[in-house]
Amino acid sequence: MSRFALIKAVLGPVLRLMFRPRVEGVDQIPGSGPVILAGNHLTFIDSMILPLVVDRQVCFIGKDEYVTGKGFKGRLMAWFFTGVGMIPVDREGAGAAVAALHTGRRVLEEGRIFGIYPEGTRSPDGRLYRGRTGIARLTLMTGAPVVPFALIGTDKLQPGGAGLPRPGRVTVRFGEPMEFSRYEGMDRDRYVLRAVTDSVMAEVMRLSGQEYVDMYATKAKAA
Repeated sequence: MSRFALIKAVLGPVLRLMFRPRVEGVDQIPGSGPVILAGNHLTFIDSMILPLVVDRQVCFIGKDEYVTGKGFKGRLMAWFFTGVGMIPVDREGAGAAVAALHTGRRVLEEGRIFGIYPEGTRSPDGRLYRGRTGIARLTLMTGAPVVPFALIGTDKLQPGGAGLPRPGRVTVRFGEPMEFSRYEGMDRDRYVLRAVTDSVMAEVMRLSGQEYVDMYATKAKAA
């Protein structure tokens, strides 16, 4: 049994009991081949819930601090996150965006699922913020379809993204796959990249019901 299968078998029932996830549209995710899952990011537990409601393993970028913690808690976090598919990357360095892009491309070229939060960081206030164009570059470079998703209610269980989450019900909603083959070879055209990104974010907004803010979340946090 793989570590991913073991985690789902052992922790899956616990997390399902705690968060009682209502999952809608998971059959929209292709059963094989490269897929990009793109959605909103409300709080820390998003990255625990998403991998456990999808049958296939979801690889995603995470802060390297999630796997470098000390003591029992640090080792448990490292075991969980690397087991469910997190790939640690130094997100503070100058080349963080390039490293994340290369990592995502490698995962997709291997025919796997890559999960991404196009906002680039957690929403500071529950609204949906402008997406960064890395998502568009990935789909145009690899031809992988984008399946949009929305996490609903996770911020109510873990306000501010810190501390132990409260038990409660969350919803994970998936939309229809989006493909952008008409833009093949245009992964360096910034207008195309913005158009593709905005169309994905519009679908995430429809699925989540969030208010949209045409500003990067990092700028909102810095204000």
